[in-house]
Amino acid sequence: MSMMGCATPEGTARYGERFRDSAASDHFRHAQNLWLSSIGIGTYLGNWDETTDRRYIDAVARTIELGANVVDTAINYRFQRSERSIGQALRRLISEEAKFARDELVICTKGGYLPFDGAPPTDARRYVEDTFVHKGVANFSDIVAGSHCMTPAYLQNQLNESLANLGLSCIDVYYIHNPETQLQEVSHEEFDDRLQIAFERLEQNVAEGKIKHYGVATWNGFRVPTNAPGYHSLERMVGLAREVGGRDHNFRFIQLPFNLAMPEALVTYNQTLQGTRVTVLEAAHTLGLTVVASASLLQGKVAFGIPEAIRGPLGSLSTEAQTAIQFVRSTPGINTALIGMSRRAHVEENLQLTRVPPVSLEDYGRLFEQGAK
Repeated sequence: MSMMGCATPEGTARYGERFRDSAASDHFRHAQNLWLSSIGIGTYLGNWDETTDRRYIDAVARTIELGANVVDTAINYRFQRSERSIGQALRRLISEEAKFARDELVICTKGGYLPFDGAPPTDARRYVEDTFVHKGVANFSDIVAGSHCMTPAYLQNQLNESLANLGLSCIDVYYIHNPETQLQEVSHEEFDDRLQIAFERLEQNVAEGKIKHYGVATWNGFRVPTNAPGYHSLERMVGLAREVGGRDHNFRFIQLPFNLAMPEALVTYNQTLQGTRVTVLEAAHTLGLTVVASASLLQGKVAFGIPEAIRGPLGSLSTEAQTAIQFVRSTPGINTALIGMSRRAHVEENLQLTRVPPVSLEDYGRLFEQGAK
């Protein structure tokens, strides 16, 4: 039986109130009429085995218990096992132990890549034929780069599968996963057509109560120069959403990598708003979109050997992982920093930051003063 409902203003405020005496100021941020934690859990990495499943169930539950209410995944992560592990953690916390309510939590997932079911198949082409082509979900001609599809019928199928995996009646943020993959094979004009009809189907799902908001989760699309093949114009995307959903459209979230080694969202002026060059963070703010940062630790690579010139302005925290996370969550325009965590010990270490305020704008600015010397 599905856990009913979505995150609500009242529910997410109630969740924040649970941590009134422990959470630092600005740990919970108001976005899209919800209260979202400044740190969320990601579920990308790990083996496709029961041991990793159990670790993720425990890590997700512990994350929610310690004051982070944003949970991020994708149907293809660990061959659907990450979604299913999250579903088990939610059932434990909401249905069995009754520690939390569904409306307190912001659950996000993605569709776009062809997912296997639990483990890699022995014959990938036969799997795709049996699972998608023969059932009329997608044709081979719909699939780009051998792995990506975003036709309305395909996204509908994937959304329904994600709801079942998670055990939910509604997903709070549903992202089209790395849509720039399409631009490997189609023109920007064809891409816009495909994205527009995808947005139309997602708007229908909002109306039906299956999702609350939608967006795009990208890797390169918002970081590359304007002349790069996989470049995304945020102004154009919002224009497409307005064409299908009007001014009250529900395209409200974007996700992109942001960390100490990948700061493009803050420093690269690759977006245009009414003829003026701006960064993607500035564009998102002006257009009313919420930005979620993925790869905040870049799989641990940026949490190693951080110089004191960076550690100092960020508060000289006890671990380099915390320092890297603090950089992301303190960046103006970033609402939530996602951290991949499949172990309870990492959750407990990283979420000590819920008690630490983000650094001030003055201290944040010192990072760039140091870099200029």
